[in-house]
Amino acid sequence: MSARRPERPSGEHEVRGLAFHDDPEAAEDDGVTGAVGTGTPPPEPPARRLRWSTLVVTPLLLAAALGATYLWISNAELDSIAHNALAGDTVQLRFWQSVKLTAISTFWVLIIAIPLGTALTRRKLRTATPFVTALANIGQATPAIGLLALLVIWLGIGARTAIIGMVAYAVLPVLANTMAGLRSIDPTLVESARGIGMSAVGVLAKVELPLAVPLILAGVRTALVLNVGTSTLATFGGGGGLGDLITTGIQTQRMPVLVLGSILTVLLALAVDWLASVAEQLMRPRGLEVGS
Repeated sequence: MSARRPERPSGEHEVRGLAFHDDPEAAEDDGVTGAVGTGTPPPEPPARRLRWSTLVVTPLLLAAALGATYLWISNAELDSIAHNALAGDTVQLRFWQSVKLTAISTFWVLIIAIPLGTALTRRKLRTATPFVTALANIGQATPAIGLLALLVIWLGIGARTAIIGMVAYAVLPVLANTMAGLRSIDPTLVESARGIGMSAVGVLAKVELPLAVPLILAGVRTALVLNVGTSTLATFGGGGGLGDLITTGIQTQRMPVLVLGSILTVLLALAVDWLASVAEQLMRPRGLEVGS
């Protein structure tokens, strides 16, 4: 009779005289548990990296600066000329004119620059990229006051002329960032998406544009701040805005009027930049927030 082989412990196997042991940790790492095996649950998406300080500190500082400005101008000694320049709801009217000019011009920048930048990254239109970029560079390179003066000569005085000049001045950052964001995407990701049957439009909407969102939003943020600054020049084209207070203060040599218009412009720019930063973090794809 042959000798009976000793019983081996659980999890140990013999193959051609060699003993092997099961590794339960490796099985768990592979998503397998026991003989049947069950997959590990998918990881939860990362939480938004929107800190409370971002939401609270900047608005509080802006509100404090606005309150201090109000107290200062309310207690300042104004002569009749300065008082007439700030009489009634003039300050509120000029402020909201600047907000309106900024919002409308930024809207048209987005409508023009994002679709155009997307189209220029497609294979059939890549040859037109140098021409379109050079055209957009003209608006950015030309001094804003000179560009506005040319538009006034061509289109006449009015808010429409000011908005066209602001759009021409701010379209380049969004256009360039849109093209840069789409070109920076790994081509293998696009090929993989096409390989699983997605159409070209589906790849663009579900893969390329979401991955390019951070750079696109950075360009939009830059355009917003540019438009706030350029809106002060709308006064030379009959567009109104806080530029009216600034030019009135310069022409009449009344420093309170000049300082008030300048402070409100700075506060508006900071407020717009804060809103754009919050929107940038909220609209950023959650998968791209890891390590950011």
